[in-house]
Amino acid sequence: MCLAIPSRITEIENLTATIDVLGAARKISLILLPEPAAVDDYVLVHAGFALQKICREDALDSIRILHEIARQMEEEDPLKVQERPESPGKTP
Repeated sequence: MCLAIPSRITEIENLTATIDVLGAARKISLILLPEPAAVDDYVLVHAGFALQKICREDALDSIRILHEIARQMEEEDPLKVQERPESPGKTP
């Protein structure tokens, strides 16, 4: 499963943009974006391509949720995680 994380465009040069992905700078292509993009727009990125612009409010809400999930995962006790049962027909 792939997860597209909302990213903010910080620079644009032709069809290449620099984005801020949770504090990390990355270069991406804008070639697949169906509409023009501008600095400070938020986009969903997959495999190095911006696929869709999203509104700032939705982007910030998604980022907040991702931070909350990460926080909860850090707090989990790994000993409480139950092992998955073996698949039928599988030998250990």
